[in-house]
Amino acid sequence: MKNFLVKTGINAVALWIAAIVVPGITLAQDSKSTGSKVLTIIVVAAIFGVINAIVKPIAHFFSFPLIILTLGLFTFIVNAFMLQILSWLSNSLGLSFHIDDFFWAAILGALVVSFVSMLINMLLPDELEQH
Repeated sequence: MKNFLVKTGINAVALWIAAIVVPGITLAQDSKSTGSKVLTIIVVAAIFGVINAIVKPIAHFFSFPLIILTLGLFTFIVNAFMLQILSWLSNSLGLSFHIDDFFWAAILGALVVSFVSMLINMLLPDELEQH
């Protein structure tokens, strides 16, 4: 459980930074108070974690030849697809997360989310990730 909470926190920070940095990604713009914005970000991050746990391994399996052919760069397309699924689910659930454009916004968002997640994982002590 602790591992899921840590990963949700990492996803929340990464998605929040991606929404700030990448034009075309909006996150918690509809919320009036800070508390509702934070809650929206955490719920969206938890959904993103579930998508990454369920859909991402399947997408990696089927795109494995393209990942090998592009020396791993196709992974960013898979990650952008995960963000697009998150946008669709968030819209269906009435949450404030939206990606305007797959090619630029989702791919740049995937780059930012991957980079921020990598940095945060490097800064975290290993004890938090193992439990």
